[in-house]
Amino acid sequence: MHPAVEHGKPAGKNSLGEWLQWQESLHFSAIDLGLDRVALVAGRLLPESAPFSVISISGTNGKGSSAVMLEQLYSGAGYRTGCYTSPHLLRYNERIRINGTEVSDDMLCESFQKINRARGDISLTYFEFGTLAALDIFHRNQVELAILEVGLGGRLDAVNIMDADVALVCTIDIDHEKWLGADRNSIGYEKAGIFRKGRPAVCSDPQAPQSILESADRIGARLYLAGRDFSCHRHGDLWSWESGITGSQSDLPCFHPDNSCLIWNAAGVLMVTRLLEKRYHLPKDAMARVINKFRMPGRFQIVPGDIEYVLDVAHNRQAAAQLAANLAALPNAGHTYMVIGMLMDKNHDLVLTALSNSADFWYVVPTGGERGMQAGDLAEKLNRYVDAAWVKTFDDLHTA
Repeated sequence: MHPAVEHGKPAGKNSLGEWLQWQESLHFSAIDLGLDRVALVAGRLLPESAPFSVISISGTNGKGSSAVMLEQLYSGAGYRTGCYTSPHLLRYNERIRINGTEVSDDMLCESFQKINRARGDISLTYFEFGTLAALDIFHRNQVELAILEVGLGGRLDAVNIMDADVALVCTIDIDHEKWLGADRNSIGYEKAGIFRKGRPAVCSDPQAPQSILESADRIGARLYLAGRDFSCHRHGDLWSWESGITGSQSDLPCFHPDNSCLIWNAAGVLMVTRLLEKRYHLPKDAMARVINKFRMPGRFQIVPGDIEYVLDVAHNRQAAAQLAANLAALPNAGHTYMVIGMLMDKNHDLVLTALSNSADFWYVVPTGGERGMQAGDLAEKLNRYVDAAWVKTFDDLHTA
């Protein structure tokens, strides 16, 4: 047993914060892709077969919004729905929800204790602990449907210990090259690892890399591809969804702020719901109601006031380009100040190039953790794309 463990829990660790701090130092690396360790612990912890249906979601961008749409669609229709997403913005509890409500600290701590007892001397990462906790909580709370967002990649991600009833791959772009590969085709191969033989798989990327099609063919999954098997079309302030396989839906409202990527995400979500329609029926107006109230913290989140703030977690080329387009569409009577921090392992040049014309002044801040980046290092890269006179570095976000 790990030396810090006493009676199935870290010695002296009773609060959620203490559990999480302990988990961060338990494994030798924050990221350690592979299913063997986590699957072995899951076999000790969970029933042999899940009593709920599973939707697994991978992709570079769009996973979170697709998960939230599915969560709101099914919980809104009365189905007991579990949703697991990452990372969190303010509270760890955001990661695991039942019918849209964050689970309690006590519920998380109970699951962590069960996992720690089940693992024996098997080392787990912070993310693997969270994934197992989500599955344990969904079992204990008897959800009917579990929506699981992949953390990194797909093929070797902890979420992939579950066999998805429907797999959804969102848009593919360059990110996490160290683990997933340096081109869209390589990354697509990893994302498609959540496909299963004989089961439906949806890809909502209208320009899917060839590896998505090849993986579906190799695995034997039934692939439904954006632009081929379903599509979406704008009509002014409305859009329509069409599929020669499962029918169509018209007069859907657009998202605010306007975002073509979100429409394609919604199109993929609609395809998933049609594939599950026999088991989980939804009212025809369900998607329109979800879109009309759809908001995601940290995704072009506008905080109004005398000074308008826009919060966005964009961290790769595609997301940064969408952020730049959204900023350009905003009415702006004054200057734009960009407060920015990035992790060391991100492709800084692609992100900074996409954003280089989006601000008048740049305030660069450091990020923490083992993957964190110093403000000075990021500013040095930023100076390749904008005038250094408009770039300032700060010791922390609060000071900026």
